Amino acid sequence: MNVKSLTGRAAVAAGLVLALGCGVSAQASTTGPLTIGGKADAAVTHRSGGSSDKGTVDTCSQEVLGVSATKEPADSEDARHLLLTVQNAGDEKCNLYRYPLVRLGDGRNTARVIEESDPHPGVPVTLAPGEEAYAGLLVNGPMDEYEAKSITLSLQGRKPGSSAGKPIGVPMPVETLYANDYQRVTYWTTAPGFALDFIMSK
Repeated sequence: MNVKSLTGRAAVAAGLVLALGCGVSAQASTTGPLTIGGKADAAVTHRSGGSSDKGTVDTCSQEVLGVSATKEPADSEDARHLLLTVQNAGDEKCNLYRYPLVRLGDGRNTARVIEESDPHPGVPVTLAPGEEAYAGLLVNGPMDEYEAKSITLSLQGRKPGSSAGKPIGVPMPVETLYANDYQRVTYWTTAPGFALDFIMSK
């Protein structure tokens, strides 16, 4: 897979939304999330493990994150593969733990995680102000589908099973998604191509 070409498409994300208060944002930017150069080649090394400030970095929440979702590839018609992007719009570093809890429309369950998509189990992704993280989302598989008119993303807290902040309403990349219980999501990473590798072949 051409990681650099995927990164280029991620830079033109549909819209950056600053999730405030109840988790649903005010206004989407027309330019999409700001992109930090060189992150694609950095792969998954941007982690906070072993850092002396491990205990002082706050958990990322809806109050400081901008969110967006884009189709991959951008010209696809079925919107089966999405790239979820979050950006630290705050003034301090924050940690993302494990993977996003994603619910499509009125789905009964959140997307199952692809366990092998995390090369550093238990180590959070640390985002400095302005930096981004990504997760790949597979919307459906070979089974009955339902129409989804919304994407809701919840963040996990430091402890397994805990949550960080309120659910975030993610702007839809298309009017309707056709989802089912086959949906899958990856762990957070700072390399969009790495996340997409786990869903594009499915």
